[in-house]
Amino acid sequence: MRGMESTEYDDDQTMPLLDHLRELKKRVVLSCIALVAGFAICMLFAEDIYHFLAAPMVEALSEREGGGNMTIIAPLEGVMTWLRVGFFGGLVLAFPVVAYQAWLFIAPGLHLKEKKTVAPLVFCSVLLMLLGASFGYYVIFRFGFPFFLSIMSSGAEANISLAAYFSTSLKLMVGLGLCFQMPIVIYFCARMGWLDARDMVEKFRYGIVIIFLISAVMTPPDPLTQMLMAGPLSFLYGVSIVVAYFFSTKTRDT
Repeated sequence: MRGMESTEYDDDQTMPLLDHLRELKKRVVLSCIALVAGFAICMLFAEDIYHFLAAPMVEALSEREGGGNMTIIAPLEGVMTWLRVGFFGGLVLAFPVVAYQAWLFIAPGLHLKEKKTVAPLVFCSVLLMLLGASFGYYVIFRFGFPFFLSIMSSGAEANISLAAYFSTSLKLMVGLGLCFQMPIVIYFCARMGWLDARDMVEKFRYGIVIIFLISAVMTPPDPLTQMLMAGPLSFLYGVSIVVAYFFSTKTRDT
């Protein structure tokens, strides 16, 4: 019986297909265990997490002329919201483990020098994920929610569905966290030789257009939140150019 740890393979060795599948199964199982553990922990603190996530909307409602409330409009809405809070909270807690398992699965295909970058990449990936989610919570929510509520008639009471609010806010935070992974994605593309800094500079205009399209899809349809999201993504595009400059393996004839 052979032990199939990824560290057993040298740079000149190739892992057989069956061993790839075993390695993938191992990484998926460990990731699922981390996710379940994170879910269980977050369910113990679901009420605290709920109050934290609801705070931007509650504050916006309290400051709005005409007032407003967070409401439950379906029998299972409260329970499903509680479970959703636990799942996404568990996903955040498990993300470092999941990212580490993903890098370990990729590691056998990398050279020894590249394997040493796994830990820094995992750290940067987790940091960027948290920065993206935090940006959504502290910036997009803070400026976006009062603006959305101000559009409504001042004489009307705002009754915000609990499930709809959490679905929108959690998707936005996770989406921003994933968008903030741009430098990590560019790093791998550069190492594969698919692009370099020159490519990214030449395609800068197209990149900005794509960033604004992503911002339009990810955020509600108003210029304020779209600009708030496009700003940091444009900055990350600039960071990605620097990443591609130092790590690209692409060769050019001229």
